[in-house]
Amino acid sequence: MKKTSWIIACLFAIATAAYSNPPKGLLNKKTKALTNLATIKVGLPPATWKEHWFEHEQTVSLQYYDNNVAVYYDNQVDKSVTWPFKTMSQVWAYVKKTYGSFGDSTRLYVILHQGRYGGGHPASYFNSSHDYRNMIDCGLGDWRDSTGERIGMMVHEVGHIVSGASHGVDGAPSDAIWGDSKFMEIFVYDVLLHIGRQNEAEKVYKQMEAQDPNADYPGIRYPGTRWFINWFYPIYSKYGGASVLNKYFEVIAKNYPKKGLEFSRDRDMNLGEFVHFWSGATGRDLTGQAKTAFGKYWNAEAQAEFKQAQTDFPQVKYKR
Repeated sequence: MKKTSWIIACLFAIATAAYSNPPKGLLNKKTKALTNLATIKVGLPPATWKEHWFEHEQTVSLQYYDNNVAVYYDNQVDKSVTWPFKTMSQVWAYVKKTYGSFGDSTRLYVILHQGRYGGGHPASYFNSSHDYRNMIDCGLGDWRDSTGERIGMMVHEVGHIVSGASHGVDGAPSDAIWGDSKFMEIFVYDVLLHIGRQNEAEKVYKQMEAQDPNADYPGIRYPGTRWFINWFYPIYSKYGGASVLNKYFEVIAKNYPKKGLEFSRDRDMNLGEFVHFWSGATGRDLTGQAKTAFGKYWNAEAQAEFKQAQTDFPQVKYKR
């Protein structure tokens, strides 16, 4: 970063304190908070950010920013590592173009740790816990290489922001069906394709072909299902690529039960509803694809759920 940019960022840190530490009045109801936050000028990202979530307690420092991203490192990350700057800027620019705005959506905040806090997590503009910022927080032993897990982890966490905060609604009801990671596989594949990382996208596809469908993952619901190969990729390749992924979240936002700006229901989404909503996204009845993808799980009960979903959510229309 240019020296002048650092000076401006430091001077602006005071001006952005209200955003980093919102007044108590902003922590009341979510709708009120978002209304109030909309009046706060986001401006430049602060020069430092003190973590205050989970076990995280580092003060991280701004390394780079532009119109799409602000990247922070802890004191262990090798400062000669610069590839995340433009790469994650491309990622967020593509997400905004494809999935729309996320709050003010100006920047994605990226925090990288080295040798601590292994793994990653996201937060969105709905979350007071992370100062109402669209952000990802990732830790690995080494960030020097821009391939494999290093880029994949960061894009994966961005996918959680998309699945949990798109089209102006907070929550991820589909997680009850696909668990923590399954949508992220097609999301990572698509993003890599569209930021000029075709070789990495091809690696993802080959990994999905070879993946054990019975392998455990957080929130696993349908062991043996080849999510990428038999569900997401066929839909993605036949019905418009990323546009159909975005359409699904639009269908959910318009039709799934919610209270204010938050999805709210007394039970989880079921498999029949899931297929109904995806059918709405594609404009075609996907029960045939569901039989291929879910096998024994697409049974009489699931088919009955699908029929009931057509009654419960009649505004979701498709060719039958």
